Amino acid sequence: MARHSVTLSRIELADWRAVHSWASLAQVCRFQTWGPNTEEQTCAFVAAAVEAWSHTPQQRFAYIARFDGDVVGIGELHVRSRGQRQGEITYAVHPGVWGQGVGTAIGKELLARGFEDLELHRIYATCDPRNLGSARVLSKLGMTREGRHRHTALIRDGWRDSEMFSILEDEWCAVTPSSRPPHG
Repeated sequence: MARHSVTLSRIELADWRAVHSWASLAQVCRFQTWGPNTEEQTCAFVAAAVEAWSHTPQQRFAYIARFDGDVVGIGELHVRSRGQRQGEITYAVHPGVWGQGVGTAIGKELLARGFEDLELHRIYATCDPRNLGSARVLSKLGMTREGRHRHTALIRDGWRDSEMFSILEDEWCAVTPSSRPPHG
């Protein structure tokens, strides 16, 4: 767990340079369909993430993560189905703070917002089976490994499988004390 707190704030256009500090690095996007980004690609990503805040109903919630005052990552919560109350979390962390609990802190905050603010029932996340660090983060979040989906994304070194993890609202409530009253 991080020794210092990680805070999430709504992404802004001015955050593009901080995002680019990791989105341009091969090791960060090794298991992703994107990157390493050019400055133009990072600017377009940030612009789309900022613009998503104006959609009604909002489906994409993108946050910048700060650790000891520095921008060190990003976390996103995507509402995949309002009717079925399903969501997905994604995150990326600057390698300079890997292993310091930043990814786990981002994930916990995203899950809290999904379950407590948006009243989702199920939140899932995926990761490349070779991304052992991300799999550890998802397990630390209390997410259950559901299985492997084969050839879900074409990345630089070929087709990528995805490990599927999820957590249900009752599982979240059982392990997470909340100051908020339960939903009726």
